[in-house]
Amino acid sequence: MMTFVTRFAPSPTGFLHLGHAFSALTTFNAAQAAGGRFVLRIEDIDQGRARPEFEAAIFEDLAWLGIAWTEPVRRQSEHMADYEGALKNLVDRNLVYRCFRTRKDIAEAIASAPHGQSEEAFRGEALPPAEEAAKLEAGESFAWRLSLKKARAALGPAYFALVFEDETGLVRAEPERHGDVVLARKDFGTSYHLASVWDDALQGVTHVIRGEDLREAAHLHVLLQKLLDLPQPVYRHHRLILGDDGKRLAKRNHASTLRALRESGKSPADVREMVGLS
Repeated sequence: MMTFVTRFAPSPTGFLHLGHAFSALTTFNAAQAAGGRFVLRIEDIDQGRARPEFEAAIFEDLAWLGIAWTEPVRRQSEHMADYEGALKNLVDRNLVYRCFRTRKDIAEAIASAPHGQSEEAFRGEALPPAEEAAKLEAGESFAWRLSLKKARAALGPAYFALVFEDETGLVRAEPERHGDVVLARKDFGTSYHLASVWDDALQGVTHVIRGEDLREAAHLHVLLQKLLDLPQPVYRHHRLILGDDGKRLAKRNHASTLRALRESGKSPADVREMVGLS
């Protein structure tokens, strides 16, 4: 029988808030109910914003909530070679291309597109070899984009048979919603999408439990899993905890951070009640 494994994967770019507490508790409770494992992963690939004090606070806040995790904790910043290897796999198979367009270039291209293309669904193509070589020689920045056209050709009929399971049942995956997504950049060897998919497979995650705001990501992640020959987990998306303004909580909402709530005298039981898990 397959062991139930799920994960909580925060980024140490701020203090955890009530939304994180709800997600972590929901995931932890699911693991306990299934007699499975709860994995903690630190998604700190954004080294420009990640801070050691925020990582330390993650451990402190989760322990305060009564959450225990399987050791060791995986820090993505320590495994960049893994993600670069996954990218190289796609590069070698000609499934990605260098895109030298700036955001302004892309916005202008979208504005002139006849079918109302969105920035998220941008599609491009590789430059002619001589032009690309000249840009590389000049040291221009670029992004590695996944070519949906090439991915579709590589998978053939399997591309149109991509499905994933979530709380609604089987869903037909539509990677085209994301267009030619950025998987890495010239000076940054991975993206959230590539690193997250790789780590879920490496850590044996069978169930990805995350917020409703990441539902769309599943459409892309199952394509990456297929291209990289990785196992596909079951997806579950939970409701979001909203602030007084009706918007999703953000790390800048200091009043809702677990640290601030703890300092104000709130208990873990209070937090559970605040997020509807009492």
